[in-house]
Amino acid sequence: MGSLLRQYHELPPGLLDAEPRQLAEVLGGPALIHLPGRRQQPLFVSALLHGNETTGVLAIQELLRQFWDRELPRALSLFIGNVEAARDGVRRLAGQPDYNRVWPGTEHADSPERRLMSEVFDIMQLRGPFASVDVHNNTGINPHYACVNRIDHRFMHLASLFSRTMVYFIRPTGVQSMAFASLCPAVTVECGKVGQSAGELHVREFLDACLHLSDIPVHPVAPHDVDLYHTVATVRVPRVFSFGFGEQPVDICFINDLDHLNFRELPPGTTLARLNGVDGMPLEVVDEQGLEVAQRFFRVEGDLLRTHRAVMPAMLTLDERVIRQDCLGYLMERYPLPA
Repeated sequence: MGSLLRQYHELPPGLLDAEPRQLAEVLGGPALIHLPGRRQQPLFVSALLHGNETTGVLAIQELLRQFWDRELPRALSLFIGNVEAARDGVRRLAGQPDYNRVWPGTEHADSPERRLMSEVFDIMQLRGPFASVDVHNNTGINPHYACVNRIDHRFMHLASLFSRTMVYFIRPTGVQSMAFASLCPAVTVECGKVGQSAGELHVREFLDACLHLSDIPVHPVAPHDVDLYHTVATVRVPRVFSFGFGEQPVDICFINDLDHLNFRELPPGTTLARLNGVDGMPLEVVDEQGLEVAQRFFRVEGDLLRTHRAVMPAMLTLDERVIRQDCLGYLMERYPLPA
């Protein structure tokens, strides 16, 4: 079977004017686009790994329009991922794996998409990237923040160019930033909900700053410049349970404004949901070692699901499709800065 990857060494015709839904037709599939710049070591940027997260592509289009008649300050290698899902405006198509779970280091089985990401990684390994940025949106209410997979001063300096709020995580595996962390400083940036012009502007300004960097500092980031958190667990709703929000006749009825709890330190006893005929713990909570730890963080009191200890959630969402395809959200703790 042939490769899914389309590779370009100049801007594909129509790229800058295409809407995300049109990119499958314009590019012919997932595309790796190499553009020259004054500094030859390329910045790698990936966007649209999830087909409904369009801010990255829109920000890159606007950035490249700015440089239409002048040289980029640094070479740029741009990977535009799940264009087929983007055509339908969904995270991924039925039968597709998550494009941000099949990079080198993944626990997923072999698939055309896994081979695609390995091919992109191998190409970029030969090119020796200067830095890597993966752009994403949230479906819930979250601040703009950056994620790193290594506690490394260079990674944190790169992340701090985007936001003082940083999240360190090592699960899930198979994500783009974790794979590229073996090649160069790598970050994932989360830029709010789709369709917000502030997110597009923030990403464009960040990528512009990255292109203008001559190097990335190796000294520690100042503690007063960073709020660092560590993802300690992933929260999922088992498929055997129905769920909804507000007042619905379902097994787990979460509070209406669940996603307003993101990046807030919740005290023990915070009510998250009302249960209807559910015996025992209604959530699956897995820590970084893959252990089930739901009882550590949550408890059931009568028909109410509540926090068992102080905890800070992130990426809680009201999007039922995302919850089924990925997760309900993550749990975090504050993390000390390295000396």
